[in-house]
Amino acid sequence: MDRRTVTLRLARLHPERDADLPLPQPMTASAAGMDVVAALSEPLQLGPGERAAVPTGLACAVPPGWEIQVRPRSGLALRHGVTVANAPGTIDADYRGELKVLLVNHGQDSFLLERGMRVAQLVVAPVPLVTVLHCSVAELGETERGDRGFGSTGLR
Repeated sequence: MDRRTVTLRLARLHPERDADLPLPQPMTASAAGMDVVAALSEPLQLGPGERAAVPTGLACAVPPGWEIQVRPRSGLALRHGVTVANAPGTIDADYRGELKVLLVNHGQDSFLLERGMRVAQLVVAPVPLVTVLHCSVAELGETERGDRGFGSTGLR
């Protein structure tokens, strides 16, 4: 299988403070995502139903035509109900600010976030250039499904 190689430039925003934190990197040759860790200065308690923007201490330069998708870590979601609130979050190629992970606690118990904890995974994905063509409804063309929406395919 032919895999494209993408160079992702990452910068530590506070290198003196965060030198002890690992940088995101694939953990296996076939891994789609790279774990990113919390760059918290002190622990953060996330109560049931609460949300927080968790700092990573990183900024990046995503190549044009690509995005970073911020996705939940399955273990946090399964064991604690903690997930990415806007999953998948998108980091656009022109964004240069700090990467933050928007976490939400859907669990029944409080969850303690600590410095260096793996809080999400980053997936670099291609984004096609899109040209929007405005037309009238009659110009969209017919399909077998048509305008039948929610639940109309018979799958439950």
